[in-house]
Amino acid sequence: MSKPVIQIKNLEKVYEGAVPVHAVNGINLTITEGEFTALKGPSGCGKTTLLNLLGGLDKPTSGSIEIGGVDITTLSENQLIDFRLRNIGFVFQAYNLIPVLSAQENVSFIMLLQDRPKEEREARAQQLLEAVGLKGKEGQRPGQLSGGQQQRVAVARALASKPQFVLADEPTANLDSTSTANLLDIMEKLNKEEGMTFVFATHDDRVIKKARRIISIEDGKVLSDE
Repeated sequence: MSKPVIQIKNLEKVYEGAVPVHAVNGINLTITEGEFTALKGPSGCGKTTLLNLLGGLDKPTSGSIEIGGVDITTLSENQLIDFRLRNIGFVFQAYNLIPVLSAQENVSFIMLLQDRPKEEREARAQQLLEAVGLKGKEGQRPGQLSGGQQQRVAVARALASKPQFVLADEPTANLDSTSTANLLDIMEKLNKEEGMTFVFATHDDRVIKKARRIISIEDGKVLSDE
């Protein structure tokens, strides 16, 4: 049996206003080690809000999120920053690479924040860039890379810290079909070979077809879990 990586209990996120919006409405979920899971649903259904809660980028109104046995909803802001740094990898739709750094430096940066030795940082960054098909591109800056190549750097960066899991928010939204296919093949390979857990928020059928578990979200609730 795979061990649980994420356990969500009675999770709620309400945005207050003239009419309160229940972006996440009483969700209970368990994600186990090595899953390749897609949260699917239309824009505004709550999947990105759920992903942000899992990543500690937003605070829930109520409920708990346990990651590796730690309830991140009880952590202080500084504790949460440190926890994210050491346990969660992120792949964003907008890449979020640092433009003045090379591909290798972008991948190494999170390990620098973790105070890893220089030799380890360089070796891990080179290994990951080769794994995502960017050998020979280590010295190039984001502006010298295509969109698909930048997103591959983002995937390598997400894996650099050896996180418990990777959260990917619409990672293929800005990519053409060839880049999307290549990126998904790479993430699937890393999932199988490194046992890395991936959770996607997406409405892209190409991602959904690759996923081995599909959780449909509607109006902030789990509609189905297949």
